[in-house]
Amino acid sequence: MTDPTSDGATGWKRRSSVPSMSDVHRSVAVQGMNSSWRRAAAFFGPGYLVAVGYMDPGNWATSIAGGSRFGYTLLVVALISNIMAIILQSLCARLAIASGRDLAQACKDAYPKAVSRTLWALAEVAIIATDIAEVIGTAIGLNLLFGIPLEIGVVITALDVFLILYLQRLGFRWVEALVIVLLAVIAVCFVLQIVLADPNWGDVIRGFAPTTEIVTNPEMLYLALGILGATVMPHNLYLHSGIVQTRNYGDSLPEKREALKFATIDSTVALMFALCVNASILILAAATFNTTGRTEIAELGEAHSLLAPMLGAAIAPTLFGIALLCCGINSTVTATLAGQIVMEGFLDIKLPPWLRRLITRAIAIIPAAAITIWYGESGTAQLLILTQVILSLQLSFAVFPLVMFTADRRKMGDLVAPRALIAFAFFIAFVIAALNIKLLFDFLAAAA
Repeated sequence: MTDPTSDGATGWKRRSSVPSMSDVHRSVAVQGMNSSWRRAAAFFGPGYLVAVGYMDPGNWATSIAGGSRFGYTLLVVALISNIMAIILQSLCARLAIASGRDLAQACKDAYPKAVSRTLWALAEVAIIATDIAEVIGTAIGLNLLFGIPLEIGVVITALDVFLILYLQRLGFRWVEALVIVLLAVIAVCFVLQIVLADPNWGDVIRGFAPTTEIVTNPEMLYLALGILGATVMPHNLYLHSGIVQTRNYGDSLPEKREALKFATIDSTVALMFALCVNASILILAAATFNTTGRTEIAELGEAHSLLAPMLGAAIAPTLFGIALLCCGINSTVTATLAGQIVMEGFLDIKLPPWLRRLITRAIAIIPAAAITIWYGESGTAQLLILTQVILSLQLSFAVFPLVMFTADRRKMGDLVAPRALIAFAFFIAFVIAALNIKLLFDFLAAAA
């Protein structure tokens, strides 16, 4: 059955029977506000939930390893990754607002059952990889600040699902408020640490210039793809296309155009903030470790323990631990929401919201917790970097459907993406795919 809409989108096979995140769908008022500033402010929030995924503990591991090993060279990768993220997240908002579907629902509608189930399985793998990074990061943060063993810290991270359930009973804006407050704490911690590290700002600026060595050096490419996987994350594409629909923006074409404008501004500003945090992590590692010859630093715990003697300030490791714990909490919250969107969208399950969240959280956290406990404190850095490379390898399976949907006038109606934007998005998709193919080739060549 076709799903006609007010803007002429008639390319969907069936009506979307259950709205994305049905318990909070259209729960944030936008209609009826006379001031455009107030309507814009109503869209402030989803972008910051998305931005969390661009600065999660897995990103810390890759940025610390990249900064300590190669100095400021990989800053350009963080910049390029962020530009890619801004384009792709804008397409997520466009898909959601134009079609009333999140990316998972769109895939279920557009593809045969075997294909959509495969995409669901790949999305779950990506969320598990994300959760491994977040479980490790949160557990390490608890360990560094309070001496809580990793095994107990892992169990504590599972409690975030109850925090989400409680906050959403108060309203989805409370979830966003928690995330934004924690992001502000992270920003303050890194500003203070950068001041203590006193980097060479000329080298920092040069680090944003591209170099061919990133592609020709397999070790540098591996870390670059880790940064890419930690920045442009598959679960964020599903997440954004779901949570933007918490806004009650109306159904007319002018209302949808305005909603798309405000949602894009929100995500763009939030992702620029994420770039500042990501760059700060890499700059801190480069200024503290690379310049002193400590090029092998990759463990979060090791980085934490070395900050005080190398920066000469006892507060530095505490700031690092606080920021890491805040990142971990934020990331587990957003990963849980993404898991809900993926499972509901692909499988169309109809369960009470609390049960859906428990199931989606269990699917991700049980393997993540088992692997974390198995590895223990040793090898967590390698595991964190590996999870980010896995995310990078999974990325194409979310990016290509997203770009194809938003380029299809039959599915998007009058809100179809402009040709120039689609051309750039396809270029991004093929660059990601090509880099991943090269990574696999280098890996197989090294194994042989």
